Amino acid sequence: MKHELPVLPYEYGALDPYIDGKTMEIHHTKHHQAYVDKLNEALEGKEELADKSVEDMLRNLDTIPEDIRTAVRNHGGGHYNHSLFWRVMSPDGGGRPEGELEEAINGSFGSLEDFQKEFSEAAAGVFGSGWAWLALGQDGKLHIHGMPNQDNPLHHGHTPLLGLDVWEHSYYLKYQNMRPSYIEGWWNIVHWPAVAKNLEEAQNGE
Repeated sequence: MKHELPVLPYEYGALDPYIDGKTMEIHHTKHHQAYVDKLNEALEGKEELADKSVEDMLRNLDTIPEDIRTAVRNHGGGHYNHSLFWRVMSPDGGGRPEGELEEAINGSFGSLEDFQKEFSEAAAGVFGSGWAWLALGQDGKLHIHGMPNQDNPLHHGHTPLLGLDVWEHSYYLKYQNMRPSYIEGWWNIVHWPAVAKNLEEAQNGE
């Protein structure tokens, strides 16, 4: 199975003014494409992995042949992370979560505002390049992770629901070194219905 770059569900400039169109275009067509290409290159000749999803490989890194394990972790992680990142943003985003997602956030963090504060602090506190994550743990609760490089909560047995890319290439053209401003603006484009769908699928084991 050859992995492919997903098509974005919106135009590159649709998330403006929070993320500019040039950044989105470069991020999608250059950075994400490179992860896809390097993942496919690493998997060449590994027939036993041909039918495995990226998620399955990342959940079970210890079963990946040692000679490509780092490549799968980095490039497979980059492909998986970005594929989720694009889906949890929308020009119609912002506002507040509803229903079961709202209840889960309130149950785990007290309120949406408390969750956003803790998540934003995790994103701002990632040293160098990495991601902030909201994930469903095996305990049925929601957890926040700040993780380096292209790592994600799958490595801990958790299922990612919402991710924020804090690599400089995701915001530098517009925000330069002002990562906190990027994080603050990003909440205006978070697509809560997509996050709710991720939660539902995770709870159902999909």
